Amino acid sequence: MDLEGHDDASVEARFSSEGVVVVVPPEQPPGQPSGPVRIGDVALAAGVSVATVSKALNGRADVSASTRARVLEIAARLQFRPNAFAGSLRTGRSFSVGLLTTDSFGRFSIPVMLGAEDALGLGEVAIIFCDTRDDPQREARQVEALLHRQVDGIIVNGRRAEARLPLVDSRGVPVVYAFSPSLDPADCSVIADEPNGTALAVGHLLAADRTRIAHITGPRRHRSAAVRARATTANLRMAGLRVAGGARFGTWTEEWGRRSITDLLCEHQDLDGVFCGSDQIARGVIDGLREAGRSVPKDVAVVGFDNWEVMATATRPPLTTVDMNINVIGRLAAQLLLGAIDRSPTSGTTVVPARLVVRESA
Repeated sequence: MDLEGHDDASVEARFSSEGVVVVVPPEQPPGQPSGPVRIGDVALAAGVSVATVSKALNGRADVSASTRARVLEIAARLQFRPNAFAGSLRTGRSFSVGLLTTDSFGRFSIPVMLGAEDALGLGEVAIIFCDTRDDPQREARQVEALLHRQVDGIIVNGRRAEARLPLVDSRGVPVVYAFSPSLDPADCSVIADEPNGTALAVGHLLAADRTRIAHITGPRRHRSAAVRARATTANLRMAGLRVAGGARFGTWTEEWGRRSITDLLCEHQDLDGVFCGSDQIARGVIDGLREAGRSVPKDVAVVGFDNWEVMATATRPPLTTVDMNINVIGRLAAQLLLGAIDRSPTSGTTVVPARLVVRESA
């Protein structure tokens, strides 16, 4: 007998006494129907009607606790999965949301998406990822495509913390802005607390008895660089100190960090701490300090910002840095979106506190 095409995991070949190959179907686990498990199979195994199974799975109050428990146990044992298409016809929902982002590199969009999946996965809601590439026309087309797919809601995300224009027309579909807030204060936005993160970084350096602290950051035109520089100045002032050499604005690069710390050491040889506006800058600063013969953190303590783990953990020594909890931003944005989908919308801006991740550089 030709067995080609049979999956070895699904059939068993045995030789009979006459030398004939017999294909034997695998035994089904006890109580396990063959093929896809349907709601009728659950009802039959539980000894109740299909309507009762449906009510139990949907948490209806008109089903006793014992019956609900039995139905849920049998549904889990049979690995029953509700039919999403049937559910969408019944509820008018697609059980999908769009994630619209300008962050092609995934530095901020991926943590937002993972956080959103943590919240949406519990309700078996799928995410459709759309990269706008900072092109307004492309964004408009992608919004139109999402609406055509009848998504239940949209999360909008960007690669920077700058506020952005709201979507032109979502046709009543709920929208939540994550990390990059909407310019419209009435929209629902979830953002990072960058001043709070800066206070944690400066406070950590001060607690380590560092008193000659520099600040090296990104372009002055970027909101994050400006906010972190202002907060650094304010926190040092409260401690009776000034930013050594003044805030240094440049680019979000290692090269800028190396070059800037070299210049600072020429002017401030007694420098004992540096708070950097990003982990990339901090890595360059540590390289520059090493080249100058300074030990980190013995001579100069260094703190970064972002907790970009692939960067922070590869730095030598590993980098102490601020984490903006972007995955929490994504999870909270998804929870707020689910609330809006369920007709309990939230307006205004929600701020998520940062946290300090202490490693060996400070």
